[in-house]
Amino acid sequence: MIEIVLLGTGSPLPAPDRAGPATLVRAGGATFLVDAGRGVLMRTAAVGVGADRLTALLVTHLHSDHITDLGDVITTRWVTTFTPTPLPVVGPVGTQRVVDRLIDSLGPDIHYRTSHHADLDGPPPVEVQEASDGVVYDVDGVVVRVAPTDHRPVEPTIAFRIEHDGVAVVVAGDTVPCSTLDELCAGANALVHTAIRADVLKNIPLQRMQDVLDYHSSVEQAAATAERAGVGTLVLTHYVPAPFPGTEQEWLDLAATHFSGRVEMGPDLHRVEVG
Repeated sequence: MIEIVLLGTGSPLPAPDRAGPATLVRAGGATFLVDAGRGVLMRTAAVGVGADRLTALLVTHLHSDHITDLGDVITTRWVTTFTPTPLPVVGPVGTQRVVDRLIDSLGPDIHYRTSHHADLDGPPPVEVQEASDGVVYDVDGVVVRVAPTDHRPVEPTIAFRIEHDGVAVVVAGDTVPCSTLDELCAGANALVHTAIRADVLKNIPLQRMQDVLDYHSSVEQAAATAERAGVGTLVLTHYVPAPFPGTEQEWLDLAATHFSGRVEMGPDLHRVEVG
């Protein structure tokens, strides 16, 4: 069994009830955080997971809304881990540079803490692995694979497939349909996919909103990806625009026009078990 928790289902626009993009995946003895959007550690705290208990942080891409709280995860891991344990971060090419700049920006805080606490003898330890394809984690029967996706002009971008005991979950960040994602998803028990309501956005007469259409998957496209790959459960997240209360069925109905399996969506902290 693999557990999925939608920690943050929001978009770049701040919302009082939806944190920024983030998904928690528990498989075997491993706990993976995928992306680190606004408010992510408040949401992990709600499910009893501190930064010190993360096996790794997996980053799909470097759009600001997906890494807004990366610095918070790094710092909190550092100050709440009493046996020095580096934070593994797996992301696309460019992730190392972002982490280096973040740690540099934390210079005053690092100085304050290392001056005051004798057991903090250096900056936050972070081990970055930049990846575009293949296996990035293989420990105690838990395997994580990555494959490139298509969110151009944002590039590179990747998706993650987490496998344990014959069960597989794919978490895709922002992307349009592409063959590499289809291949990564093949036969998976679940696909966690960001989705937009293209039918709504296309009627908003602002160029910036129209731009959203050409590099995100609509609900229908996400559903078609899941159908092509033979996925068992489609889990929608990162809703743009956020569903008004009572309109969630519209999203589910749109997905059902292209996908014959189970469709899940919900508020922050929505939990799905597969396998």
